Amino acid sequence: MRKWDDLPKSMRNDEVKKYYDILQHKKMSLLFKRLFDIVFSVIGLILSLPFLLIVAIAVKIDSNGPVFYRQERVTRYDKLFKIYKFRTMIQDADKVGALVTSKNDKRITRVGRVIRKIRLDEVPQLINILKGEMSFVGTRPEVKKYVDKYTDEMKATLLMRAGVTSEASMKYKDEDEMLNKCVKKYKSIDQAYIEEILPQKMILNIKYIEKFNLLADVGTMLKTAANMFRR
Repeated sequence: MRKWDDLPKSMRNDEVKKYYDILQHKKMSLLFKRLFDIVFSVIGLILSLPFLLIVAIAVKIDSNGPVFYRQERVTRYDKLFKIYKFRTMIQDADKVGALVTSKNDKRITRVGRVIRKIRLDEVPQLINILKGEMSFVGTRPEVKKYVDKYTDEMKATLLMRAGVTSEASMKYKDEDEMLNKCVKKYKSIDQAYIEEILPQKMILNIKYIEKFNLLADVGTMLKTAANMFRR
């Protein structure tokens, strides 16, 4: 971990300090977490390569545009990076609508709708994990627009790498349906997400930081895999 004085100024507040001190006592666990990420991201990329090629071909045939969708997100220490995902929406979808998707979003392609159901669009994030931009388990990376709305306590989630999955991700796997239900109270889907969904998810994400341990991470990964096969 970085020294406290080396953190971005926006993160150096009393709320973040509480969680920083907790993680300072878990340096070895954080080291093993990174080693785990490296080993299993390499294994995952090797084993999934033939399957990834099939999905890539399906995405390309289904609609015009690149195979991968690369959007700027925020990870550890408020650092920007480009996330890898299979493209599931029309090209330049974020320029013609909200940054979050709702149920029956017309921007989602036919192939995209299928692979989103079982989260296959997330598999290319193994590349982000190997590069050290993400981890298997952690707070889902948000776009800068939403991170700028974080409270001081929410910024504590930036002490760890963003993750592919988490308890919050599983609980809010049907986020698009939840947004549909509450969007009528707000001016836009973006506002509904910032004021309704994001604060609820962050309660779980902050709890994860507070109680982090590697065995719990493995449990979260297994539950995520089980949920994918049940869908």
